[in-house]
Amino acid sequence: MHWTRATILALLGVMTFTSCSNNDNPESPQEYAGVPLIILDTDIGSSTDDLFALEMLYRYEEQGRCRLLGVVVDRQGEQNAVFTDVMNTYFGHGDTPIGLVRRGIDKPMVWIDYAHVADMQDGNGQPMFHRTITDYSALPDGWQLYRRLLAAQPDHSVSVVCTGFVTSLAQLLQSEADEYSPLSGVELVRQKVKRIYIQGGVFGEAEEPDYNFAQGMEFSHVFFNLWPTGIDIVFSPMEAGQTVEYTPEQVISDISWTDAHPIKQVYMTCNCNTGQRMWDVMPIVQAVEGDSLFTLSGRGTVVLTPECATIFTPSATGNCRYQLAGDDAWAVAMLAKIRAFNKLHD
Repeated sequence: MHWTRATILALLGVMTFTSCSNNDNPESPQEYAGVPLIILDTDIGSSTDDLFALEMLYRYEEQGRCRLLGVVVDRQGEQNAVFTDVMNTYFGHGDTPIGLVRRGIDKPMVWIDYAHVADMQDGNGQPMFHRTITDYSALPDGWQLYRRLLAAQPDHSVSVVCTGFVTSLAQLLQSEADEYSPLSGVELVRQKVKRIYIQGGVFGEAEEPDYNFAQGMEFSHVFFNLWPTGIDIVFSPMEAGQTVEYTPEQVISDISWTDAHPIKQVYMTCNCNTGQRMWDVMPIVQAVEGDSLFTLSGRGTVVLTPECATIFTPSATGNCRYQLAGDDAWAVAMLAKIRAFNKLHD
């Protein structure tokens, strides 16, 4: 595919686009028209693209381009919530709510183990990174945080960005009425969610299981079976971010003003020769900046096979689309956008 000069300039931030309009159904009377309201659902604690996805949401919010309602940590274990708290606190967003998974995927693959960075000390034996939360055992389960956050938002307003597993989403969809809402999980999603962006899916000739979905098959099947068909799903398969490579040398160089930076310490103390493709950033950019920076498939439906392959069937009335890979010029411009966000500092 060929990317126009206007699109490349937009990726670099020279042009701006309205990112919250619903071109698919412009006449919908209930369509929310404010800045994107985003819940990030992340399997932070294994690869580094989650870190840049979260950092970009902070930067977008500071620019008034979105509101980060909360972060659901979908990799089981409090240590991953701790690292999220360190990130929130370091970037001045310590009041961002966090939810975690207590009954999820047992011991999923960890590509880069960077949890220790949250406990690092400086040269004086003091914690290198501050935290906001004092008792992580008191954090709500992810599905409970979803219910609390969704119930408080306008109808059809929330964009969910899922860059990992769908554990908490499955548990949300199975949930019943509670103190936050009299609605079931399915009905609450149907009423409050505008769209979901998912890093995942394998689309093409071969029928191949998706990694994230296959890690927790039970949860993935619940999600696909219960997700309301009237709520759009935009998939970001691996090939969408595969050519956007942010090398360790570039990361360390871009954060030149300090070593006391959580992302820089990950790159200084861990082997980050994997997980440096910016897969998880792609759904973030689309959720905030809109469709204009991407080439998308036509509409269709997606069925999850027992082995967790994603089968796409074109349909004009389908609720699913997926991102297509960009060319080299697009990848260069997208990386420049990510690096510009990462170079910002107070």
